[in-house]
Amino acid sequence: MDTRSCELFRKACEVIPGGVNSPVRACHNVDSLPLFIKSGHGSHITDVDGNDYVDYVLSWGPLLLGHADADVVKALEAAAPQGTSFGAPCPAEVELAEILVTMIPGLEMVRMVNSGTEATMSALRLARGVTGRSRVLKFTGCYHGHADPFLAAAGSGVATFSIPGTPGVPAAVVSDTLLAPYNDLHAATECFSKYGNEIAAIIVEPVAANMGLVPPLPDFLEGLRQLADEYRSILIMDEVITGFRLSRGGAQKRFAIQADLTTLGKIIGGGLPVGAFGGKRELMKHVAPAGDVYQAGTLSGNPLAMAAGIATLNKLRQLDYARLESRTGAFVRSLADILRGKGVPVQAPYIASMFSIFFSETPVANFEQARAADQKLFTKFYKQMREQGIYLPPSGFETCMVSFAHTDEDFEKTLDAASRVTF
Repeated sequence: MDTRSCELFRKACEVIPGGVNSPVRACHNVDSLPLFIKSGHGSHITDVDGNDYVDYVLSWGPLLLGHADADVVKALEAAAPQGTSFGAPCPAEVELAEILVTMIPGLEMVRMVNSGTEATMSALRLARGVTGRSRVLKFTGCYHGHADPFLAAAGSGVATFSIPGTPGVPAAVVSDTLLAPYNDLHAATECFSKYGNEIAAIIVEPVAANMGLVPPLPDFLEGLRQLADEYRSILIMDEVITGFRLSRGGAQKRFAIQADLTTLGKIIGGGLPVGAFGGKRELMKHVAPAGDVYQAGTLSGNPLAMAAGIATLNKLRQLDYARLESRTGAFVRSLADILRGKGVPVQAPYIASMFSIFFSETPVANFEQARAADQKLFTKFYKQMREQGIYLPPSGFETCMVSFAHTDEDFEKTLDAASRVTF
C-alpha cells in the first residue's frame, strides 16, 4: 500500500543520498522503508500518515523528558524571539556551563560545540596537543561520531551497513588508531605495553550503546583509568549517550570513576543540536584562545540549544532516576520472558533507561558477540512490532531508550505487541 511516507521517501531519494540524512534511518537492515514523522508528544510519535507509535528511539537518546516537554518548549518560546544565533557569547551558555560543571564529576571547564562528533574530535585533538603524542586507543564496536580517526571498527551505522574499512579515510589517518575489544582489559594492556609512550588517549563509551547496549564488565573502566595514569595518557569518556541518562552525573557518577576529558551531547541540548567537551582545568586551559589547541564553531553556544539544555537539566535535577530504572528493568525482564517463551534465544541487558534485545544464546560483552546475534530474528521482531505501533531502533546495533514520559500503559501495549510476534 502506498503511503505518504513512501511518497516522501521516493522524493527524498532524488535529492538526498539514500533518501535520508543519517544512514540507519533508511531502515535497510530491517527490510523496511523509513517512516516520516510529523510530530511527537511525550512518549509517542505520529507519522505523516497519522499512525501513532510508542517511541523507544527518542531521537537516539536525547529526549529523556519525552517529546515536546512543556518546560523545554516554554524555554524555547521565550528564547526564540530574542534571536536564534549571534556568533557571539550569550548569557545562556555561561549558565549551562555552570550547570554542567556542578553535575559531572571532574568537569571543571567545558567548551560548547554542535554535535557529539565535534565533541569527540575536539577532545582527541586536545589530548594529542597536550601530550605531544599521536596514537589513540579505541574499542571495536564503540562509535564516537564520524570523524576520520574514529571510523576504524566503529559501531552504530557503520556496523549496521557492514561498511568495510573506512572508505574515504586515508590509511594514514587511521594508522594511529589502535583497536581492542570492548571489555577486554588484557588487550588494552597489551596495546599499552607495545605503544604506551605513543598513546595520547584512551576513548571509551563507559557503557557501549552503539553495538546494542553492552555494559562494562567489573574492573574494566577502573583498569582503563589505571592504564591512563600509569602511562600519562588522557582518559576520554564519551558520554554523548550516557551523560545524564545513567544518572544526574552520568556514567562517571554512577561508576565513581573520573575521566580526564568528557564528551557530552544529546540530553544537554534538550533535543536540539548540541555537544560539549570538558574536563580538568589544566587540560582545558590549552584550548584556544586560552591556549594553542585550536577549536571553533560559529553556532557553538547557540542560544536556543542553551535554553533547551538549561530547562532539561534543571528539570532532571528534580526527577526520580531510581524509579525510572526500576520500571524500565521490570518492563525489560517481562519483554524478555515473553520472547523466550516463543522459543527464541534472548539476551536483554538494561541499565538506567536504556535496553537492548539480542537474539543470542549467550550474554553479549563485546562487538563480536553482538555481531553473532541473529539479525534475521531481530528483523522479524522489528517489523511486527512496528506494525503494532511500537517504534524501535531499526538496527540490532542500536539501543532502545525509555523516557520519564513513558507510562505503564505504554509498557503494557509494548508487551502485548510482543506477545503477538511470531518467529
